[in-house]
Amino acid sequence: MDLKEKLVSSFMAFEDSVDVDTYIHDVRSEAIKIFEEKGFPTKKEEAWKYTSLNSILKQDYSVFPKQENTIDYKDVKKYFIHDIDSYKIVFIDGKYSSHLSQTTHDGIDVCLMSSVLHKPKYRLIIENYFNKVATKDSLPSLNTAFAREGAYIHIPKNKVVEKPIQIIHFSTGNEAATMLQPRNLIVAEENSHVQIIERHQSLTDNPVFTNSVTEIFTNKRAIIDYYKIQNDNANASLIDNTFIKQKRESFASVHTFTFGGKLTRNNLNFYQNGERIDSTLKGVTIIGEKQHVDHNTLVHHIEPNCESHQDYKGIFGDNATGVFNGKIIVEKLAQKTNAFQANNNILVSDKASINTKPQLEIFADDVKCSHGCTIGQLDETAMFYMRSRGIPEKEAKALLMFAFSNNVMSSVKIPEIKQRITKIIANKLGVNIGFDL
Repeated sequence: MDLKEKLVSSFMAFEDSVDVDTYIHDVRSEAIKIFEEKGFPTKKEEAWKYTSLNSILKQDYSVFPKQENTIDYKDVKKYFIHDIDSYKIVFIDGKYSSHLSQTTHDGIDVCLMSSVLHKPKYRLIIENYFNKVATKDSLPSLNTAFAREGAYIHIPKNKVVEKPIQIIHFSTGNEAATMLQPRNLIVAEENSHVQIIERHQSLTDNPVFTNSVTEIFTNKRAIIDYYKIQNDNANASLIDNTFIKQKRESFASVHTFTFGGKLTRNNLNFYQNGERIDSTLKGVTIIGEKQHVDHNTLVHHIEPNCESHQDYKGIFGDNATGVFNGKIIVEKLAQKTNAFQANNNILVSDKASINTKPQLEIFADDVKCSHGCTIGQLDETAMFYMRSRGIPEKEAKALLMFAFSNNVMSSVKIPEIKQRITKIIANKLGVNIGFDL
């Protein structure tokens, strides 16, 4: 039995094991039918032309972990941004860990998706937001069908959350191979402000396949600042599906830092529904060996006087493969749109490769839109200059790569994240540089 058949045949048992009302049952039933019809995406689909899932689908994954596990904080402290005070929502093998978490209902809701799905008092939230912006593609639909646990964050009107929120998913590797499907729902009401940090981390070398969906709703004049830290082990694969719906005068930014994992696919979709909206999508990817990272982005400009800014940097070594597929759609009514998209890449190995395809679909005539991509190597003239000033070759290369990433790092608003990412980059480059970007 292949993985698709295993998941479809497990659906009825899953439904019997969770307490859901008719509305959720209907949503899930529709979703599993979509997945059954479409199956896992293949390279025959244009959006997946350069990314094959065959290598990760052949594993015999446990889709429902059989036992609950506990982890000591001291053993996983390094995976937290531990030098800041924050709320924490922590999951171990897909199950909530209360002793590692710090949640709240004091003025804001930082809690569990399972509570929202199962409690009648949240019924209006579910009907208004759950599965309302996620697309009906195969992998988001698969997640919807089996959605049970994840983070639920609700920031009321005029509320500024004073400390960041960390969402961390750990996999213990107790199963020979594990599939996880976390579901996050984030709602920022009018004039609210929140910062969120997300991480998926396996603790062993056992294969892990995570199919994650996050739906974010940024209401009028709300601000969401989101950071994804992807630095997993060599046998961990992540399909991250994030959907953001913005309303008038809102600001949403997503920074994605990808350094680890076997295969990582980031599907990041912004939908602008109102005027004077600002969307920011930035990322840094540094990979080697046989790692594969695919960034697939969409910004849909629907109404006038809005902006979007995309800036993705990639450094690829060994036999690594990078993919960037970015699309900007500007509807006919979206006059005065200002959209920028850039994907710049450095290949530090003759065997590394990058497939990049920036796209514009513009139906308005009064816009400023630009896109571009570059693929190259380190500047030999700059290298010679630095070597002539006594800087060793390894450190000179690292300094150039740090400078290459700086446009992305400069917009990070949490200093502790900037410091953490700087250390990870230095570690990936094999140097010790005594400064922060």
